[in-house]
Amino acid sequence: MEVLIQHLGDARFEASARGHRVVCDQPFDNGGLDSGMTPPEYLLVSLGTCAGFYAAQYLKTRSLPAHGLAVKVTAEKAAHPARLARFRIEVTVPALDDPRHEEGILRAVKACLVHHTLLNARRSKPW
Repeated sequence: MEVLIQHLGDARFEASARGHRVVCDQPFDNGGLDSGMTPPEYLLVSLGTCAGFYAAQYLKTRSLPAHGLAVKVTAEKAAHPARLARFRIEVTVPALDDPRHEEGILRAVKACLVHHTLLNARRSKPW
């Protein structure tokens, strides 16, 4: 897996992978032009879309409707060292009313690659 990051000037960067491109920037009050999400927002996007994919796969393999599937990810800023903490993933599936499947979705979301990466970050060797 590889991503190329190019500096575009000021606080703007372009990330590209497999022909896809996204712009990363900072809000005006942090010296940017607010032309893209910030790196921490992209981290939440990565976690949320990964969780959503695993939830959708759970539904698909059981022929359950995925209509209305939505994921909300929040985190708090922490200090010493500066980081994101207390991640919260909320998965909503309006058509799902069986507690058994709610537990299954929770297990699926916890199997997400990004979730596991964040949980095991301290176990990895520093670059």
